[in-house]
Amino acid sequence: MDGVYGTWSGRHATVPKDGFIMDGSMKHGRVILADRNQDMLEGIRGLLETSFDTVLMVADVNSLFTAAEKLPIDLVVVDFSLPVSSGVNIVRQLKRRFPDLKLIVLSIHDEQTVRQEVLAAGAEGFVLKRSAATDLIPAVRAVIAGRKYISSSSGKYSRSDRHGTLKPEQL
Repeated sequence: MDGVYGTWSGRHATVPKDGFIMDGSMKHGRVILADRNQDMLEGIRGLLETSFDTVLMVADVNSLFTAAEKLPIDLVVVDFSLPVSSGVNIVRQLKRRFPDLKLIVLSIHDEQTVRQEVLAAGAEGFVLKRSAATDLIPAVRAVIAGRKYISSSSGKYSRSDRHGTLKPEQL
């Protein structure tokens, strides 16, 4: 896995069979963070470590798929512009191979068509990189709880959407 930067593990804990406990006091689960920008990886990793036992960082599509095949993963946070393939294709491929995997897409693109394509391809969340510091953890909580999430600063949605958390029928 050439594009793997490293694995950071917190406390070892048993993940409940039915999913996550995200009450702020315990960290559970494993997440893959896929982005080619090392500085972005480091910043986002810090945010994700507040909610997950293990954060695996990868920098390319091949490493992303290798990690997802070999490790029990609960969530993938992937850069829309990851090299080799478009974000929409990555989402489709991941969902085809791992239909139960939860996906959040990070993007600099704020166009409505990009949001719609990503969600139509199967992603549960869409977070603008410029809003990751405030939107990523609420997105993780919403997606883990089975809801869709769109960054609250994203063009079509206002802050009144309760941090961008939307029910699937509202999309």
